[in-house]
Amino acid sequence: MSLREGSLDPQADSSVSFLPHLEAKIRQTHSLARLLTKYAEQLLQEYVQHQGAPFGSPGFSPPRLPVAGLSAPAPGHAGLPLAERLRLDAEALAELPPLLDAVRHRQAELSPRALRLLRRLEDATRQTRALGAALEAVLAALGAAAPGPRREPPAAPGPAGVFPAKLLGLRVCGLYREWTRRTEGDLGQLLPGGPA
Repeated sequence: MSLREGSLDPQADSSVSFLPHLEAKIRQTHSLARLLTKYAEQLLQEYVQHQGAPFGSPGFSPPRLPVAGLSAPAPGHAGLPLAERLRLDAEALAELPPLLDAVRHRQAELSPRALRLLRRLEDATRQTRALGAALEAVLAALGAAAPGPRREPPAAPGPAGVFPAKLLGLRVCGLYREWTRRTEGDLGQLLPGGPA
C-alpha cells in the first residue's frame, strides 16, 4: 500500500515520493525530536544532580512509580503500525507538559537555587508542546487521524513527602526522555532512507 492508498510506509512504493513540503515538515519534526531527546537526557542528569543521596549513587534503582495519565512506551510499541505509534507518541507528548510543569513547581520549592534545572524544566514543558503540535501537523498532513480530543490535564504530581516527590519527578523526567526518544525513532521511519 502506498502513501496515496493510506499506508505510512515510505518504502511501500518507491515510485511515490513525498511532497517536498511534507518531507520538509517530517525532517523538521524529526530534527526537533532528536534535539529534544538530547535535551531530555541533559534534563534527567541535571535533575538527578540536584536531588541528593541516594539519587545518582551507584546501584540506586528507584521504583518506577505510576504517573497519572502517562505510562512508558509499551514493550509491543515497536510492533504496532507506524500510524498507531505516531498517534501514541502524540498522545504522550500532550500529557507531558502539565507533568513537567508540576515537577518544576515542586522543584522550585525543594531546590529554589537550582535555577538551571528550573529553566530546563520550563523549556522542556514548552518544547514538548511544540513537538506535539508538530507531530500532530505531520499526522494531519499524512491523512492519519490525530489523537482525539485532549482529556483534562492529569492531576499535578503531589505526593506527600519530599522523597516521594523527588521519585515522582525523576519518573516524569525519565518518561520525557523515553517518549522523545520513541518519537524520534518513529519519525525516522518516515524519512526516505530511514529504517523500515
